[in-house]
Amino acid sequence: MLRLSRYMGALVAAAEGRTVSPRRPSAIGPGGPTAPVVIWNLVRRCNLTCRHCYALSADKDFAGELTYDEVCTVLDDLRAYGVSVLILSGGEPLLRADIHTIARRAKDMGFYVGLSTNGTLIDHDAAIEISAVGYDYVGVSLDGLKESHDAFRRLDGAFDLSLAGIRRCRDRGIKVGLRFTLTRDTADDLPALLDLVAEEDIEKVYLSHLNYAGRGNHNRLDDARHRLTRAALDVLFDRCLSDLRAGTGRDYVTGNNDADGAYLYLWARKWFPEQADLLPPMLNRWGGNASGVNVANIDNVGNVHPDTMWWNHTFGNVRERPFSALWEDVSDPLLAGLKQRPRAVTGRCGDCRFLTMCNGNTRTRAFQLTGDAWAEDPGCYLTDEEIGVLPGADRVAVTAFGTGPRRPRVAAAQGIL
Repeated sequence: MLRLSRYMGALVAAAEGRTVSPRRPSAIGPGGPTAPVVIWNLVRRCNLTCRHCYALSADKDFAGELTYDEVCTVLDDLRAYGVSVLILSGGEPLLRADIHTIARRAKDMGFYVGLSTNGTLIDHDAAIEISAVGYDYVGVSLDGLKESHDAFRRLDGAFDLSLAGIRRCRDRGIKVGLRFTLTRDTADDLPALLDLVAEEDIEKVYLSHLNYAGRGNHNRLDDARHRLTRAALDVLFDRCLSDLRAGTGRDYVTGNNDADGAYLYLWARKWFPEQADLLPPMLNRWGGNASGVNVANIDNVGNVHPDTMWWNHTFGNVRERPFSALWEDVSDPLLAGLKQRPRAVTGRCGDCRFLTMCNGNTRTRAFQLTGDAWAEDPGCYLTDEEIGVLPGADRVAVTAFGTGPRRPRVAAAQGIL
């Protein structure tokens, strides 16, 4: 996840002559490993059947889900291992009867607890209970305005219900943010949706690129084409910059396409030419894709995955081995490869001069398209010139930003550095 406001804020501060405060190293950069953020799909049942659902959820009960006592055992192990951040998800997590009991226990144990919900079930009483639990953050999905969102979520009236849930959280002082999935069907709504964010005083915007998993894989043709992706990010960057200068405090982040960090640097070279070189060291510390390193997933039946998009691959089940043991066991080739730095990616990703920023981008897209988890990511929207791949030169890598691929190198190729 790229914390856009953080990095753009550093550019603005430097341009205004203010001190840019150093950030601690990321979990996958030079600072070394830390316990991961755990996204936990506690229930698979959902009242919606969204077109991009990685969990293939449905409005029915699923057999074999972890019991409350089993969840508590896992919580104890996670806390002892050093995990500090939990994102409780689904399906629709509010359909799990004991969701708030679990969240209260996690809060009492000292976890940061987020709730990832479609928002349609946050009525008056639910908002009161969410507030009483003290969730640190509630993320609600809005994939465009009413017509687009309802079509994407396959429920007439879903937009109105979700927006009402956002308002109820906001009005109770709960930190609430909006999640938007970028596809060809939703991209045109992004400017108006950002207007809505400002009008409703929503604290956070998370733009998620489409990933090829679950229904998202079946609907791969809906992925925003590369030119559309760039245009959408230009809109998002502009809004983030405007909000930073206005001092709104609104937070912008992106996810599921780690080329965003490199694209931000290229954007900064155009709009902040004197400050742009602040970004490469910061983005290298961030380190790009964190699947299998400082992002982990536990599904509803206890299987452990590198992230939420890898449900077709598990490292084991928490009923049989503790999460902490599974996460440390690199006998699994996928987990070992994800933890390797730099990753042994191939094609454009292996040759890319931004590999240490991006970390090979999203491996599930490569796997779903080619069957090879280490192939180039087809979701990368940067050009060959931008990433330092030279025509006719066997994709020679340019490595101006730290450790790069082990291939012949050309410095400052064609003046792009």
